[in-house]
Amino acid sequence: MDDITRGLRKVNPDDINPRYKWDRHLPALGTMGVDFEERVDYRRMHKYRLGRTRAAMEGSEVGALLLFDVNNIRYTTSTKIGEWERDKLSRWVLLPKGGEPILWDFGSAAVHHRLYCPWLEPKNMKAGLVGLRGTVDPKFGLMERHAKEMFGLLKEAGVEKLPIGVDIIEPPMMFELQKLGLKIVDGQQIMLEAREVKNIDEIALLNRAAAMVDGAYDLVNEKLRPGVRENDIVAMVNEFLYRHGSDDVEAVNAISGERCNPHPHNFTDRMIRPGDQAFFDILQSFMGYRTCYYRTFNVGRATPAQHDAYKKAREWLDKAIERIKPGATTAHICEVFPKANEFGFPDEMAAFGLQFAHGLGLALHERPIISRVVSMDHPTELKEGMVFAIETYCPATDGYSAARIEEEVVVTDKGCRLITLFPAEQLPIANRY
Repeated sequence: MDDITRGLRKVNPDDINPRYKWDRHLPALGTMGVDFEERVDYRRMHKYRLGRTRAAMEGSEVGALLLFDVNNIRYTTSTKIGEWERDKLSRWVLLPKGGEPILWDFGSAAVHHRLYCPWLEPKNMKAGLVGLRGTVDPKFGLMERHAKEMFGLLKEAGVEKLPIGVDIIEPPMMFELQKLGLKIVDGQQIMLEAREVKNIDEIALLNRAAAMVDGAYDLVNEKLRPGVRENDIVAMVNEFLYRHGSDDVEAVNAISGERCNPHPHNFTDRMIRPGDQAFFDILQSFMGYRTCYYRTFNVGRATPAQHDAYKKAREWLDKAIERIKPGATTAHICEVFPKANEFGFPDEMAAFGLQFAHGLGLALHERPIISRVVSMDHPTELKEGMVFAIETYCPATDGYSAARIEEEVVVTDKGCRLITLFPAEQLPIANRY
């Protein structure tokens, strides 16, 4: 039994993780279900994700996982109630080793799940409330009540004496669990191990999400002209993405002109002017699967310094992409990134996130993380089925312009495949004069 299916009972490995045909183009699937071609098989994806989680648990010391991170909840249960709950710690899952996930949800959502989520056991969908990040005072006893409830379930599963892996938690909730004698350990590392390799359904959703941003950048290219403000572009991109099925536009960073250097990672109401260099990062998700996708444009015209900055950023990016394949290490990729002092920063921590790569999935930042801050001393191996964004940044010699480019890649059996397809080989000039 391989690391994907360990913990699944009576499941054919090929049913939940058929290999991609890497010799074929990755499909940009529609959003409708059809009977005449295979698209995303969500139940297969659920079995795969739960199998990966169980496999990661088997290789750890934990007897159960207690999950409050909404990305981990979606990964293990295939449930979601809206982006509003992302920062509330209002839902949680308990997954005992060898058992089924038990979900506590926000009020009537638990009743809804019993009607519409037949892949979960009805008795395991419960209403719960622990505090909404302290809004309900711990002295009211809800945390104590749920801690005792979960301890009883752990005892039924025979794992109450083993460590419990927790991803994120409110301190009073952790204190209540510890009062019952439970040992709390880091469960986020187990979940990130589970989530690092994607199956064909996850890759299809990531590809679809990237295709939506391809279209958004075509809109940017059309609308980017003098008199338009950064926040105008942000508004237009938000509308485009939600109309095309996005379930969360996490951010649209819009940076132009003198704001390009140093990189502020945000947007303002600055008005675009002729000759501005401008770069954008579009972070959004489709069915939970996220994008991180930079493109740089010039408005009307570009100077030699701006062209040179773009060329360097592209060369650094291409050299790194050439090294991506199964078995390569994150340190091997980092070696071709410029050192911090080579592009104007005092040290690698100050330059973190500028010459960089990070896994993509249900979260914006998954494994692998590729950065000189960590990867040279702690190299990790790339695996087939990883999906990550790789990005570079180069300040221009004029002292204020800069270029920023990012590609999303899937690690294939022999190398990698780009899924970000808006043209970026040369500096795009929007509305050229």
